Order: sequence, then C-alpha cells, then structure tokens
Amino acid sequence: QVQLVESGGGLVQPGGSLRLSCAASGSILSITVMGWYRQAFGNQRELVAAITSGGSTNYADSVKGRFAISRDNAKNTVYLQMNNLKPEDTAVYYCNIRGHGSGWSPYDRWGQGTQVTVSS
Repeated sequence: QVQLVESGGGLVQPGGSLRLSCAASGSILSITVMGWYRQAFGNQRELVAAITSGGSTNYADSVKGRFAISRDNAKNTVYLQMNNLKPEDTAVYYCNIRGHGSGWSPYDRWGQGTQVTVSS
C-alpha cells in the first residue's frame, strides 16, 4: 500500500505565499507522475501542476508564473510553492501520485487534501 501525507495549507493574505508538501510512503518501486489538484467550493477538481519522473512540468494557465512544482526523489515528496496568491486560489488542494508498487502493480493515490484560503 502507498500512503500520502499532505501539509502546508492555511490562511494567507492576497499576495502572500504558501508551500505545500506531500510525502509518499509504503511499497513504492517507482513514481511516474506527481501532481497537485484543487477543488474550490461548487467546482470540479482541476489540475494545478504536475511533474514527471524526468522533471517535465505542466501548469494550469491560471497559475503559470506564480506557482512552482518540484520533487525530491530521495524523499518521495512533491512540493508546490505558491507565490502571489489570489482569492481565486482558495480551494482544497490535493496531491496525486502515480507509479508502481510491490510486484510492479500500478497505483494511483490521492492525499487527504489541505485547505488553502486567500483572504484579507
């Protein structure tokens, strides 16, 4: 089994910064893609940013130039640095990690979610 633990959400004023972390543990043989999604109240969950095992990144247009995704392969951890936060960034943020576990069986796991609120 693969487990994810998220941390780093909270309340921040517009223009402020937050850093989210998501650590994976368990029977991990490989991690293919690590990503962050968010879901605002009444909206569908959407991709914020993703990073592949090779380091390629993909961002939603709304966060380009403000957010940065990175990963520490030794720690099986993915980070999301969020700068110049706006009220419209308010949402529950979820990490998602896909790869292969014991016996090379594929897995697709979600974190528990962490609330990010941007408000003055």
